[in-house]
Amino acid sequence: MPFSFELTGKDLSTRARLGKISTAHGTVDTPAFMPVGTQGTVKSLRPEDLLQCGAQMILGNTYHLYLRPGHETIRRLGGLHAFMGWPGPILTDSGGFQVYSLAALRKIGPEGVMFRSHIDGSKHFLSPQKAVEIQEALGSDIMMCLDECTPYPATFEQTKASMALTLQWAKACRQAKINPHQALFGIVQGGTYPDLRRQAAEEMVPLGFDGYAIGGVSVGEPQDMMYAITDEIAPLLPEEKPRYLMGVGMPEDIVYGVSRGIDLFDCVIPTRSARHGLLFTNSEKIVIKNARWREDHSPLDETCDCYTCKHYSRAYLRHLYVAGEILAMILNTIHNIRHYMRLMENIRAAVRENRFGEWKKDFLNKQG
Repeated sequence: MPFSFELTGKDLSTRARLGKISTAHGTVDTPAFMPVGTQGTVKSLRPEDLLQCGAQMILGNTYHLYLRPGHETIRRLGGLHAFMGWPGPILTDSGGFQVYSLAALRKIGPEGVMFRSHIDGSKHFLSPQKAVEIQEALGSDIMMCLDECTPYPATFEQTKASMALTLQWAKACRQAKINPHQALFGIVQGGTYPDLRRQAAEEMVPLGFDGYAIGGVSVGEPQDMMYAITDEIAPLLPEEKPRYLMGVGMPEDIVYGVSRGIDLFDCVIPTRSARHGLLFTNSEKIVIKNARWREDHSPLDETCDCYTCKHYSRAYLRHLYVAGEILAMILNTIHNIRHYMRLMENIRAAVRENRFGEWKKDFLNKQG
């Protein structure tokens, strides 16, 4: 089944919208949040847990899976879906962000990036063509173009050169794509400079990608700057294609992104926070190790329908976490992922009923 996107509804008071992404491995109702499964697993959860939490699509990491166990190994074993036992859609990033984070171990040129593995120091070269080849071997439903993630802060000239390289690589990725059943998204860079962002969007859109992402945000810039970039660029992306705000994952940032017409989000925040004992609820963020929860027999969130909240108390979750038990990671992650999936369900319901603007105000007031 080829990839497609259908716009199914809009909120009249904001730019929020509803859509449906169709892939060979199922459909995704948007706006949607993708849990991050860096190495072929969302840390501590089984695929069954993710499905029970309401996850529709997950994200895999090209860089990590290329280095270990290797994309050809995964291809021989039936592709990433079969390898990890996940039946739904998968989006894979290009590896660009991971290479960006290896500043001391990489060298960037027009043809691609030479880098050393963080695992064993071995030398590798990642070109746009190689990034597509790896993702086609993985068999993901949505592939991302190789891009250079511009650091913050960066000068105008540095950012302009980085943007030009991303555009050059996008063209090479477009030409390298072979599999018609896998979608390929272009990434709009341009740092914190509105003129460069607009130029990047205006040059990226005519290349004819299946969807478009706003990259290079959540890299240290102030929140209001990230909002300004989203506000500026989202309207320049085709209405009939999905829009993806990469790496953005605080609930209030997701709600803002939806209000500006964004369809897809991903971030490690819910899973990483869970492993460090930070749990999201509708009323507050709970640091579960705190002594105040020692004898609290109530669930994390009275309104939550997750397995954790149905069966366990804050006191027990605190005990598990303080004792260093593996079960703490599992139960905490189930809760945080379900919290995010409920957030997206509530967002979609509000847009469907044309009350998202009011819902957004109420939500942000509760966030304090």
